[in-house]
Amino acid sequence: MKIDHLNIVVADLERAATFYETVFGFVRGFSASLQGEWIETVSGLKGAKADCLFLQAPEGETRIELIRYDVPTGTAFEENSKANTVGLRHIAFEVDNIDATLAKVRELGITPISNPVEVPFKVGNLGVKRLAYFHDYDGTLLEAASYQKS
Repeated sequence: MKIDHLNIVVADLERAATFYETVFGFVRGFSASLQGEWIETVSGLKGAKADCLFLQAPEGETRIELIRYDVPTGTAFEENSKANTVGLRHIAFEVDNIDATLAKVRELGITPISNPVEVPFKVGNLGVKRLAYFHDYDGTLLEAASYQKS
């Protein structure tokens, strides 16, 4: 078993794709317009029409599906952007250089929640972890993490 992909609903497909390309190095893949009975049935949204774009991680495993609904449009809830809200809360990306990643985030006009912090214990056999949280343009909570073997 493996995770097939993560879906992120966005307000602006191009803006979101550029964010994930710039910050994490994702590469554009398959895209499609979604409409008809199948998407209405699976989403439970009558008359659903959307566009999606898959992004592939540089290493080739993780895929993100960005989706923008034209009909019906959704609503953003501020509570969903907080770290303690119940449910799926953030997506963590392991990066080679957390400081360089956060510099890219800042260049895009996004202020991280904090500077990187070091976890005060080893994370399994991965070593010492540094991490920082920030949001994408649509309020999705993200984590950049790096590990140092010791």
